Amino acid sequence: MADEISVVGGIDTHTDLHQAAVIDGIGRHLATKRFETTPEGYRQLLDWLDSHGEVLAVGVEGTGAYGAEIARFLTANEVTVVEVDRPDRKARRDNGKSDPIDAYGAATAVLSGRAGGIPKTRDGIVEAIRALRVVRKSAVKARTQTINQIRTLIVTAPSVVRDKLRGLSSRELVDTLARSRPAGGLDDPASAVKTALRRLARRYQALDEEIKDADEEIGPLVTKAAPKLIALAGVGPETAGQLPASAGDNPDRLRSEAAFAHLCGAAPVPASSGRTNRHRLNRGGDRQANNALHTIVLVRMKYDQRTRDYVARRTAEGMAKKDVIRCLKRFVAREIYRHLPHVIHTAKPLLQTA
Repeated sequence: MADEISVVGGIDTHTDLHQAAVIDGIGRHLATKRFETTPEGYRQLLDWLDSHGEVLAVGVEGTGAYGAEIARFLTANEVTVVEVDRPDRKARRDNGKSDPIDAYGAATAVLSGRAGGIPKTRDGIVEAIRALRVVRKSAVKARTQTINQIRTLIVTAPSVVRDKLRGLSSRELVDTLARSRPAGGLDDPASAVKTALRRLARRYQALDEEIKDADEEIGPLVTKAAPKLIALAGVGPETAGQLPASAGDNPDRLRSEAAFAHLCGAAPVPASSGRTNRHRLNRGGDRQANNALHTIVLVRMKYDQRTRDYVARRTAEGMAKKDVIRCLKRFVAREIYRHLPHVIHTAKPLLQTA
């Protein structure tokens, strides 16, 4: 149609219903409507957007959570999807809070250029790694909690129980308790503690096996997805799995290695005042990715001669250890970015504003 107008969409995502809104090229509110979070609902949402004009882009809140599937659907239908952050508290106080307001806010953020992030595609091997790592991470956390519970019970156990377990390593302790055969009634504290310790030890062993199974599943996927990354000094399967997962299946959405460093919380933050000119550690970004960089740095500081020489030189210059680590994180982020599995995705360009 010759008189078709250009519009921008916005979606406030939820579990069962998505609130959609559409505005024209100068920001006027045109319409808002709710749609079910089903394949048919997604199709109706897209048809509804198209009925208002040429869709330039759609801003979606929560593309990593409730909005993951609608973002995939729109991208598959050649609609430019822009990741929109949720409004800050000041904006909520000024404008109020409701689903239509949030949906219009998402569309306005795209039109004004305030939102311009490209969401993760979540449709490749890196997404598979991320899903498997969720299970592994929870198993590791539960295993740590279990061994802590075992040691706490031993501390408060009767001496007849505690004295037999002194001096054992964690592995020896778990094996000994798992093989034990408690006797006596459970109304006796010593028997009850022995029974509880045996169950906790067997839980620990089950979680240990679950973690080993996860490692066997994740390892080949990480090697396949990022073979150059896992070959770098100080990079193991765990860190090599986390960093691509943080970047996503489309790391080219990060426009530069500086953007990747910012994502990982490794970009230096100015902390200067008066005659003091310095930078501090960035406490923002993806903290799991930051932890992966921190692990790589610690390994290199211990085993990599080049890194050890750098630490010695900067320390001699008077730089504090935390600042040395900050610099090393930045260097590692730059190196990691060059070895991420970059894949070229064909997509419509982001909305251009005058």
